[in-house]
Amino acid sequence: MSELIDNRAHRVRALKDIIKHLHSGAAAEQVKGQLQLIVKQTDAGEIMAMEQQLIAEGMPVEEIQSMCDLHSQVTRQVLVQIAPPTLAPGHPADTFRRENEALRKAVTQLRTAAANAASLADAGALLLRMRQAWNDLMDVEKHYQRKEHAVFPFLEKHGITGPSKVMWAKDDEIRAALKKLGVALQSAGKGGDSLATLPELAQRAANAIEEMIFKEEQILLPLLLNTLTEEEWGEIWASSPRYGWCLVEPAVGYAPPAAVVAQAMNVPSSGALMLPSGHITLEQLTAIFAALPLDLTFVDADDRVAFFTEGPQRIFARSRAVIGRKVQNCHPPRSVEVVDQILSDFRAGRQNLAEFWIDFHGKYVHIRYFAVRDQAGKYLGTLELTQDIAPLRALQGERRLLEYDAAAA
Repeated sequence: MSELIDNRAHRVRALKDIIKHLHSGAAAEQVKGQLQLIVKQTDAGEIMAMEQQLIAEGMPVEEIQSMCDLHSQVTRQVLVQIAPPTLAPGHPADTFRRENEALRKAVTQLRTAAANAASLADAGALLLRMRQAWNDLMDVEKHYQRKEHAVFPFLEKHGITGPSKVMWAKDDEIRAALKKLGVALQSAGKGGDSLATLPELAQRAANAIEEMIFKEEQILLPLLLNTLTEEEWGEIWASSPRYGWCLVEPAVGYAPPAAVVAQAMNVPSSGALMLPSGHITLEQLTAIFAALPLDLTFVDADDRVAFFTEGPQRIFARSRAVIGRKVQNCHPPRSVEVVDQILSDFRAGRQNLAEFWIDFHGKYVHIRYFAVRDQAGKYLGTLELTQDIAPLRALQGERRLLEYDAAAA
């Protein structure tokens, strides 16, 4: 047991066995000692391979998620700290690192404010400092959206699914911690009794964000840089602006490879697509989809994203990297069961429509899923239609005369 295991497959197997002991209730300190005896060092790819094997063997993603932070604490001392490669400024990985550095500064500001809570006689000053830090940290949503929707699909194309399942769930935990902190800050500002809980909530959110920064920089980014092609990084770069940047903008210097965008339909740009009800050119069809005040996404019969519209004001951002991706992997783990239920009911013919409506960032969003079938009733896929119906709900009376609401842009 004390001999160094220098074979990669053996190291992964040893990591997996030791993590299993941790899940079965072994003390973290005991597991750390065992790990240091049999695995002198490991790398990001081996840790990801270990988690992926656990999932393949039937360990629920939720269980790995719940122990994820403990995994990283146990493996930190044997994880090879590789100096990050030199990247062109503005490379997507460089931007992720610069954003993490800005997030670290915001976390430090939040911790400082929380640590001084007891000594600050002026509650207003405490709230102001914490709100400033919280506002900065809420920008992490752009960072996580880009990671989940623009990066994870490429890992999955390489057969690496563990990070997207576990990290997305951890991202959701951080979102929930920040939301809870925000509610407490708002309540305390209105004279509520939540002022005493702020330091604990702040430390919890800070710990979670710092832990994710470690996972990204020591595990995820090295894995990505060793796995993705330059063309894939170029596609990530091209799709990133729709999600925005977290606290900092990308530097200038990265030159992505020339992007090759496949046509969704095999129709010449100058030709016409013949349909039963008429004909339309590809240019016209693309412009029509862009003009619609709603978002469409089509998932084919194999549950893979086949198409989506790219209007200028999409409610939920989409990256072209999701094309061909299993739709279950486009949703956070907590909602996959609902997605599977809808697809199962549609495929079996039990249902043809599923509807939801939610308040979302000042919009009242109506989400509808339609079963798409051919004339014989064969299931072809599912169409998602998303629309902000707040303006429609506000309509009153009648408008029978021409009246423009706003001048054309």
